Amino acid sequence: MKNKVNEIRISYREKIRTSKSDAIKSSDDAAKLIYKSWDESTIGLHESFKVLLLNNSNKIKGIYQLSSGGITGTLVDLRILFAVILKTLSVGVILVHNHPSGKLKPSEVDKQLTTKIKDAAKLFDVNILDHLIIVPNGSYYSFADNGML
Repeated sequence: MKNKVNEIRISYREKIRTSKSDAIKSSDDAAKLIYKSWDESTIGLHESFKVLLLNNSNKIKGIYQLSSGGITGTLVDLRILFAVILKTLSVGVILVHNHPSGKLKPSEVDKQLTTKIKDAAKLFDVNILDHLIIVPNGSYYSFADNGML
């Protein structure tokens, strides 16, 4: 056996300096930002799951689309989610997914997933600030505003 192994490199590059970005101060700020960045042609077609990555001052580091799924659900792989969070050295996170149906009520699966992510985040000292459900008309549901975080 040869003594060679793969080299692992982890990188994150800012194209826009985080210090110059806006701070998220409310669920409304986050919802408006994420809705503007959503592809209008797919928000009513299929579910997607995104994460809004923030620094310690709640300034936006970026938005990452974790998954794109079917009409009634999308897969969220926690390993990939936390790889992105850790790679970007984010300390605050807002989870976001859409409901193409237009229903703002979170499902039991939505609630369970939020709890699972929140519990895992504690291990890394990452704050899950909110989980938003966005619908095609721009309305949203905030887990934090409704006392579910």
